[in-house]
Amino acid sequence: MHTVSLIFSWVILPAALLLHATSCTQPPTESRLPLETEKRLNASRDTSGYEIKPPADPNGIGKYYMGRQIAHVMGHEGAGWLERDDRQQEEGTDILLRELKLKPTDVVADIGAGTGFFTFQMSQLVPQGKVLAVDIQPEMIAYLKENKARNKAPNVEPVLSTNRNPNLPPNSVDLVLIVDAYHEFDHPREMMTAIRKSLTPTGRLALVEYRAEDVNVPIKRIHKMSIEQARKEMAAVGLEFIESVESLPQQHLMFFQRAD
Repeated sequence: MHTVSLIFSWVILPAALLLHATSCTQPPTESRLPLETEKRLNASRDTSGYEIKPPADPNGIGKYYMGRQIAHVMGHEGAGWLERDDRQQEEGTDILLRELKLKPTDVVADIGAGTGFFTFQMSQLVPQGKVLAVDIQPEMIAYLKENKARNKAPNVEPVLSTNRNPNLPPNSVDLVLIVDAYHEFDHPREMMTAIRKSLTPTGRLALVEYRAEDVNVPIKRIHKMSIEQARKEMAAVGLEFIESVESLPQQHLMFFQRAD
């Protein structure tokens, strides 16, 4: 998972505090931007689905994709949160791994691998295959290399990506897994276009995001995604929806494949 400099930005504040924070950070509805600022923002709009405007949520970067504000990225400082003791129970990670239905020979790409929480569990499920552990942060790549040696996992390959390209070989990956990270991609169209090219003709994308449709999931709205929004964004880069598995406690597990 892509990691956030402030872990607690994921967690919903108590109602009273949230109301106070909102009143402090949102401009009055009748306020107008200076004319020159509006011109600059309008000039920044393009036809690829991106829009730059003041953030409606302070946990966002002020960049929007197909109507969705992109969230801030978790930094490597949050590595401990990725390995928290209650993560398996809280997120049903064992269920997720089972639902991936991996074959022993599969080549898997773990995008936003972080410390390798899923990477090293999947490596055991693909003993004749390999796991490409992809992350944008050099610090996380260092974690992955350390954990590769510690876990004695020769079929794990750490891969340093950019924010536009995961640096995966074309037509080579049987499954791409993205857990709670896609909503933080600051160039989602470019990244997913490159990921699509990395899939084999029968390859699958497994996209895991907290359920936006469920108000009881204790995560801030900007760190959630609806199935409708995910389908719209994946369709824009030629990825076809297969199914959504709803057996996880708090997250959608959505599967996609190349449309051609």
